[in-house]
Amino acid sequence: MTYWAVRAGAGWLVVLVPLVVIIVVAPDHPTWLVVATVVEAVVGALHVLVMPRWRFRVHRWEVTDQALYTQSGWFTVERRVAPISRIQTVDTERGPLEQLFGLTKVTITTASAAGPLKIHGLDAVTAARLADELTTGTGGDGT
Repeated sequence: MTYWAVRAGAGWLVVLVPLVVIIVVAPDHPTWLVVATVVEAVVGALHVLVMPRWRFRVHRWEVTDQALYTQSGWFTVERRVAPISRIQTVDTERGPLEQLFGLTKVTITTASAAGPLKIHGLDAVTAARLADELTTGTGGDGT
């Protein structure tokens, strides 16, 4: 959950830091700018506190011999099922922040018009095991 909080916090800092700099540097800044900055700081703090817990409770994935199941969403929860036989590619990706936390994103592409299934925030060992399992299940050699 720390990864999600840091990621959200970094996004809010990109918005808030320039506003704070303008308020500090420009002595004749409008009052609405201060109000907007405070509102954004409160909303950002709520997002950083609530989002990781919400995500942890809602986002799920499971793999069986027959299919890969994922669940994600905020207010509208999306559940997707990808039959193992329909999986075309399995990719892993580690951005800089994910590397810092030792996490990996797995993207599973199928022939579905709904697009790829993505599983975020897996530890590196679990992601590698999942990629190997899905690759083996689709007729690959697991390497």
